[in-house]
Amino acid sequence: MAVHVAGLVSVIVFYLLILLVGLWAARKSKRSGQEEDSENVMLAGRNIGVVVGVFTMTATWVGGGFINGTAEVIYTDGFVWCQAPFGYALSLVFGGYFFAERMRSQGYVTMLDPFQQKYGERMGGLLYIPALLGEVFWSAAILGALGATLSVIIDLDIKTSIIVSACVATFYTLFGGLYSVAYTDVVQLFCIFIGLWLSIPFAMTHEAVGDITLNATTNWIHELDPKYSGYYIDSFLLLIFGGIPWQVYFQRVLSAKSASNAQMLSYVAAVGCIVMSIPSVLIGAVATVTDWNATDYAIVDHRPVPIPAEDIKLILPMVLQYLSPTWVSFFGLGAVSAAVMSSADSSILSASAMFARNIYKLIFRQQASESEILWVMRIAIFGVGALATAMAITVQSIYDLWYLCSDLVYVVLFPQLCCVIYLRGTNTYGSLAGFITAFFFRLAGGEKSMYIPTLIKFPFYDEVDKIQLFPFKTLCMLLSFIVLVVVSYSLKYLFEAGILHRKYDVFMCIINTPEETIALKDQGPCELTAITPTKEPNGKINPALKISQEDLLAAETAYLRERKSQNSPEHANNYLAPQWK
Repeated sequence: MAVHVAGLVSVIVFYLLILLVGLWAARKSKRSGQEEDSENVMLAGRNIGVVVGVFTMTATWVGGGFINGTAEVIYTDGFVWCQAPFGYALSLVFGGYFFAERMRSQGYVTMLDPFQQKYGERMGGLLYIPALLGEVFWSAAILGALGATLSVIIDLDIKTSIIVSACVATFYTLFGGLYSVAYTDVVQLFCIFIGLWLSIPFAMTHEAVGDITLNATTNWIHELDPKYSGYYIDSFLLLIFGGIPWQVYFQRVLSAKSASNAQMLSYVAAVGCIVMSIPSVLIGAVATVTDWNATDYAIVDHRPVPIPAEDIKLILPMVLQYLSPTWVSFFGLGAVSAAVMSSADSSILSASAMFARNIYKLIFRQQASESEILWVMRIAIFGVGALATAMAITVQSIYDLWYLCSDLVYVVLFPQLCCVIYLRGTNTYGSLAGFITAFFFRLAGGEKSMYIPTLIKFPFYDEVDKIQLFPFKTLCMLLSFIVLVVVSYSLKYLFEAGILHRKYDVFMCIINTPEETIALKDQGPCELTAITPTKEPNGKINPALKISQEDLLAAETAYLRERKSQNSPEHANNYLAPQWK
């Protein structure tokens, strides 16, 4: 079929709107007079106000995948399985209460900073893997969904729509950083809200649509089968606590003007998640009571009824197309398409920021200049965008990949985040042991959609459907947490009690001479820990994150030279950190 010109024009108009807003935000950041450095680009100069902050924090989870997925779940499984709006809302509440203020008060730049400060650069680099995969696969999943939507609704080639969408999002993110992401989030949420609410009255009054009020024949709520209660609880906990350790969330937290603002924005955004889900819930309910044989879906386009399983994921744009007037449907389609495209930008920026700062600078080039870091981040933005685009085009099961990675974020990163913020006695040994434990048990639980065989069959395993009905993901997370704590404190005791010789402290994180502590000794009162508060409005970075390897070696050499010249144990003891005396 030929491309629907009116629909194509609508999409182009909304894309141009998003692009222009993104470029305007980039210019605004340059005119603000702030120095162009990596931190300003990553965190918008820590100057995100309340209004923009509320929108961009809400947009952490409310995007194309959120609104499409909500309508799809209502249509297929009923409201009882619509967990995402409530799960992500509670995620923002718990994230704000337990983590936002602590992270922001330290002045960290990325989510990985406290891990690298406490567990070392290489352990932080290892934890970057699940974080990176989650961000990339999330971007690829929503780009793939957008391509499928446009190909069905306006007959636009799927590859063309994916490439154009990715190019637009990458282009303004490349120049504006978080400023562009934040301001396009404002436009994104307005587009979703207006576009969907505009279509609902027309859809509800369409002659092919029945009554959505609950009665004996109409029930889009459904009931929860007790058989799946464990699976249900597991999925809900994954959304709540697995939604916290994402750079896209902490990117907004760390860009707030103050720690209290970061906490407040999380609470308000939680309400925004619920509010923004209402139109999608109504559209899903409308789809369940629609006689699709009486719509142009079957009459004009001659498409099969009931709707094939592979098309159900497009139920929201199908309601816009077939149950609303043409002008309304194309306005809604343009809004939804722009929203989906804009959802990819924050994930691209998040993955790139972590790579530039936590991998390139802190592991490979400690002496890298701000200009160099900026260019590395821009190259990474382009690279992550290209990778997500390629995966969206070539990988068929991209959503399944993202789903598996979101599991890994929950079972691997959440216990690590809890320990690095709240348990000061944990160390690199425990972190590595917890990482391996979480990875092994999650993969051993199998993944049907990814054809990963089940090595461990937990209680209530369904042999027919080949799925785990026991909340094994939460069990994996708890096992990881327990192993991390037990290994950390056990080795800490063994080393400090002299049971294990200090030469076996290969990670130099318990008693073996860590050069970082010598360097920190010279920093005086500036020394920070993962949970030390600071009253500075913009926080401050732990000095260990600013010290290069060359500085550490120089400090150690000076210390050894001084000790040799004085040849006095008491004198040398003054240079030691308290735990060595």
